[in-house]
Amino acid sequence: MGANLLGVRSHNTALVLDLLRCAGPDGISRLELAERTGLTPQAVSKITARLREEGFAAEAGRRASTGGKPRTVLRLVPEAGHAVGVHLDRDELRVVLADLDGGVVGERCVPLDLGAGAEAVVGAVVRETEGVVGEALGGPGGRAAALLGVGGPGGRAPALLGVGGPGGRAPALLGVGVALPGPLDHVHGVLHRVTGFPEWDGFPLRDALARRLGTPVVVDKDTNAAALALAVGGERGSYAYLHLGTGLGAGLVIGGSVHRGARTGAGEFGHQVVQLDGPPCPCGNRGCVEALCLAAIARGDVAEAARVLGVAAANLVGLLDIDLLLLGGRTIAAAPDAFVEGVAGVLAVHAEREGAPTERVPVRLAPGGARGVAEGAAQLLLAPVFGRAGG
Repeated sequence: MGANLLGVRSHNTALVLDLLRCAGPDGISRLELAERTGLTPQAVSKITARLREEGFAAEAGRRASTGGKPRTVLRLVPEAGHAVGVHLDRDELRVVLADLDGGVVGERCVPLDLGAGAEAVVGAVVRETEGVVGEALGGPGGRAAALLGVGGPGGRAPALLGVGGPGGRAPALLGVGVALPGPLDHVHGVLHRVTGFPEWDGFPLRDALARRLGTPVVVDKDTNAAALALAVGGERGSYAYLHLGTGLGAGLVIGGSVHRGARTGAGEFGHQVVQLDGPPCPCGNRGCVEALCLAAIARGDVAEAARVLGVAAANLVGLLDIDLLLLGGRTIAAAPDAFVEGVAGVLAVHAEREGAPTERVPVRLAPGGARGVAEGAAQLLLAPVFGRAGG
C-alpha cells in the first residue's frame, strides 16, 4: 500500500533474483518466473533483460516447451556481486568474501584483542577487509581500492541495480557486514556496553568503518547474523541459534524472520540469571547462564556446562514454544556431541514433566562451523538483494 514505483520495481527485482538464486545452475524460465511471482510475462521480461544487461543473469540453456519454440532458461551469475562478512570476536577477527550465492571466495583469520581500543580494532578490520578483497577480486597487485569506495559512508546497503559504474552497472562489492557480541543498536550501528568491554559503549562502529572503507557497512550481533545465514540457507519456522564461544548469546528466528526486538536488543540469552547470588558475570549481574557455563568449561566440566545451557534453553523453549534449537560457537564445536546430548537431555526431562514426551524440541549442531557468523555477516548485505533481509 502506497509503495512508490521505484520501491515496487526493487521488490519485483528481488523476487526474480531470489528465484534465480534458488534455481541454481540449472536455471529457470521466464514463464516459470511469471507463474511463481505473479508478475506479468512482460514485467518479467523487462526485469530479466535488465538483469542480463547488468551481468547478474545469464542464459543456462534451453528447455523443451509443450508448444512453440524451446524456452530460454536463465540463471544467477554469482560472481557478479560480492559482500564482505566480518566476525569481530573478543579475541579473534575473521573476514570472508562471499559471492551473490553466499559462496565464500576469500577468507582471513587473525588474533585480535577487542579491548585494544577503537583505533586498533577498526584499523585491523580495515586492513583485513582490504586484504581479502584485494586478494580475491583485485587481480594482480590486489587492487582493493578500486573495489572498495563504491558506496560512500552512510552504512546503508545499496540497491542492486542503478548504482555504481558506467551504464548503471552495480558495484562488484555491495558492502561490509560486521557481526560482534552485543548489546548494540543494529539500526544505527552503535555499540552499547559489550559484555566485558564497557569502553565500547556509544561507539559508532558502522560510521567509523564506512568512512575508512568508503563502502556501506551494516552492524549486527553475531547471533543474529548466524541466525540470518541459517534462514537464508533453508531453515524454516521458528528456532533459536545458541552461540557459545567466548560468550553466550541467542539469535531468534520467529515465523521465518530474525527477531531483533523494538530496540534491536533481543537475544541477550546469556545474561538471564538462573542462580541468585551466583558467581559474578562481567555484565554486572550474578549467576548468569554465561558465567556458569564458562566457569564449568574453565574447570573442564563439559557435562555441567551442557546441563546449565540446557536449563536456559528449556526456559527459552517454554517461553517461545519454538520448533528447533541449533547450537554453535567454538566452545560447542570443541565437544559437539556432549552439548547436543546434554541440552537434549534437559529438554526431554522438561517435556516429560509437561506430559508431552513425544513433542520434544529437536537439538542439532548448526552448520557453518567456524565461519558461520562471518558468513552470516556477509548475508546482512546479500539477503536484502533477494528480499530476504529478515530471513
